Amino acid sequence: RFPPKISKKHKTLVIDLDETLVHSFFDVYPKKKPDLSFEITLENKEVHIYTLIRPGAIDFLKKMSELFEIVIFTASVSKYALPIINFIDKENKCEFKLFREHCSIFNNGFTKDLKRLSRDLNNLIILDNNPNSFFLNKENGLPIKTWIDDTHDKELFKIMPYLKFLASEKIQDVRPILTKIKRGNEINYYY
Repeated sequence: RFPPKISKKHKTLVIDLDETLVHSFFDVYPKKKPDLSFEITLENKEVHIYTLIRPGAIDFLKKMSELFEIVIFTASVSKYALPIINFIDKENKCEFKLFREHCSIFNNGFTKDLKRLSRDLNNLIILDNNPNSFFLNKENGLPIKTWIDDTHDKELFKIMPYLKFLASEKIQDVRPILTKIKRGNEINYYY
């Protein structure tokens, strides 16, 4: 069951975790020093996780939480994702955390069916690097470039003005605007 909206904020921003806010390496030490490392058991095997945080991700969460109800929605399992979310969101700006068990299966893959969130789709945005994740709600999707380890990445900073604009209560329906600013599976920053 999905959590009811308790936030007084007008709109909801659903944010993907992997390759949007962070990138993790499993049992392989990355070229760059990880921001976080921990071990978990997956399928009866100890796995060492090394996680890099996308530049600006922690600040992005803080700033966006001033404007939106924040939901982190990942297709990853909770025992992997929760330690990472807790690390990047130490101030608990994220109001809800959703994991693989909250996803829908579509075309043999996991997708995030936003209709199941019990939120007004007019006021709901999903920020995700994988367009298949929001396939069932394309008009609510705001794509972001996949991030692995580029320390000079500026995508979260570039997307903030669009999100600030969309957060306005004057915008009655985010979907037509999201449709206009997208070009394929990317944002047209020159819109």
